[in-house]
Amino acid sequence: MALFGALEIVKSQANQEKFAVAFEYLERLADKNSTEHKQLMSCPLDSCKKVELDDGNFALEQIYNAKDREECFFESHRKYIDVQFILSGEEIIEVSNATLLVVSLVYNEQADLIKYEGTKQASSIVLKAGDVAILYPQDAHMPCIKATDEVKVVKAVVKVKI
Repeated sequence: MALFGALEIVKSQANQEKFAVAFEYLERLADKNSTEHKQLMSCPLDSCKKVELDDGNFALEQIYNAKDREECFFESHRKYIDVQFILSGEEIIEVSNATLLVVSLVYNEQADLIKYEGTKQASSIVLKAGDVAILYPQDAHMPCIKATDEVKVVKAVVKVKI
């Protein structure tokens, strides 16, 4: 089941050793004086950079414009748990139990990705700057949905190896 909310609250709820490297990285990223924060905030729109964290865990640092729901899709993963952190901006992530959805693109092991057909039976989470969501393999999720007229989102997705 997905966990979401302010970074410090989710960190206390997901108090497992496997998330330690993710939370350490996110805390550095949230520090406006850190090198990590300054580097990500200086990246151009539509950028995505992979950052290796340790053996098997990595982050995808992204800057993009959130989209209309119709342009987004549900996805899930088998090898990694997503820890999605909004540094700047706001977006909606819809979440549903993957077993309730119809697969539209079978599992791609290279990309660690399954795509699903849309559904109206999903829960919506609004993530604002400083919020994080932990999405497990059973949590099919549709990120990147426009929440407001201000569409620019700066985000890091930490991939925590299962």
